[in-house]
Amino acid sequence: MNPSRHILQDFDTGLESLRADVLMMASLTDRNLQNAMACLLDGNIELCAVAVADELEIDELEKKIDNDGVEILMRFQPVASDLRHVISTMKVSANLERIADQAVRVAQRARKLTMPSVAEDAHALGPMFMEATSLFRDSVRAFADEDVTLARSIKDRDREIDQINHDITDDFSEKMAVHPERITDYVNLIFIARHLERVGDHAKNIGEEAVYATEAEDIRHRRAEVPAEEPTS
Repeated sequence: MNPSRHILQDFDTGLESLRADVLMMASLTDRNLQNAMACLLDGNIELCAVAVADELEIDELEKKIDNDGVEILMRFQPVASDLRHVISTMKVSANLERIADQAVRVAQRARKLTMPSVAEDAHALGPMFMEATSLFRDSVRAFADEDVTLARSIKDRDREIDQINHDITDDFSEKMAVHPERITDYVNLIFIARHLERVGDHAKNIGEEAVYATEAEDIRHRRAEVPAEEPTS
């Protein structure tokens, strides 16, 4: 057997295993988000504890992906697109771990709420949760399928979540003035909205890694283009 072909097959196998671990990590992170929000929206305290406990498995997967990724880099010393795919996969893992962190923080804040009096206000976060979850899932799909068009769409959708967070913060801040006895609950709800906004940020990062891995284009920190003004007559 040709040694170079054998090495290439070993590399492909290693990269495939690395990506499989990342997709498993994404599935666990998704479950963690769902449990955290069920804890918030349904007042299921048991699911709060599950969300916190499940993070340990996600942390272990991140460490495995880091170790395996470094081993691939050292063993095969890949270049060009192969190098991009290994590095991007490791960076996606880091963003998944941070999304899981946000899920845990949602669960921890939800446990502090005085249910059921705050239930109606908690449900106001439902649409934001759905949007953040949709963005997260699409970012993972864009990375898994190397769908650059989908990946590029995520940045604009993240801005929408930023605006939702801003509106929710304003709304709850106004309610604090009307119901000062519930300030603690509203502060916790504001922080939960902030955690969901951060889920959107990390989903955007995953989308950027999908573009970089596939097309070698770094779209981080790129501002939206402002249309040029028409010349005055």
